[in-house]
Amino acid sequence: MSNMSLDPGVRGVAGRVTPPVETLFLDAGGVLVNPNWRRISDALAAHGVRVAPGVLADAEPRAKHALDVPDLIRHGNDSQRGWTYFNLVLEHAGIACSPETDAALEDLHAYHAVHNLWELVPEGVVPALERLRARVPRLVVVSNANGRLHVVMERLRLARFFDVMLDSHLEGVEKPDPRLFERALERAGARRETTLHVGDFYWIDVQGARAAGLRAVLLDSAGLYPDADCPRIRSLAELPELLGGVAGPVQ
Repeated sequence: MSNMSLDPGVRGVAGRVTPPVETLFLDAGGVLVNPNWRRISDALAAHGVRVAPGVLADAEPRAKHALDVPDLIRHGNDSQRGWTYFNLVLEHAGIACSPETDAALEDLHAYHAVHNLWELVPEGVVPALERLRARVPRLVVVSNANGRLHVVMERLRLARFFDVMLDSHLEGVEKPDPRLFERALERAGARRETTLHVGDFYWIDVQGARAAGLRAVLLDSAGLYPDADCPRIRSLAELPELLGGVAGPVQ
């Protein structure tokens, strides 16, 4: 998706030699795991709202894109954005918000608080992590989460790939605040100049990482950010190949 890539020892777009990626930060939701759309569809159906899981999944990238604007990111926290996010998914799926959808979201919120609703591992994530684990010395999860990140990552057998996992709820600070990235650097024993972050929100992940002096890649699953000033991938499966090209400078 981008002609900017990330290999050591090759001059980047500003003419500098970019160091190799020694530490990879990965967002969880939208990168490693997705919402369980079957569970969401079933919860809506229990309240009389019929919508197929695939319709919800197809609507989700457009909902995220609508949410990914500076004012909404600046004037709310991750928990508050969660309600807006699901209502936007319903809107883009052609479902009007109603007392019935509110009741379904309440049920899902209760499930999420205990188990974490982001429990669907996209096809290709595990093979990608196996390849990344073999070539990048340190893998770290840096996620805006609800305190259940470690539980769900263990349950899905993804925790084994990571050296460190940071859950914003437990840390008391969330992206795009650069302090979460700074804390991740410290915990991982990483250098900012050799660290790359991958996330699915431009104003949370890319700008947050840049504020901490890191390079960033945007996971743009539906190709909705054609003008983004950063490398983009459609899925984590594309990342190992991207790491094999020419790195751009920290921006």
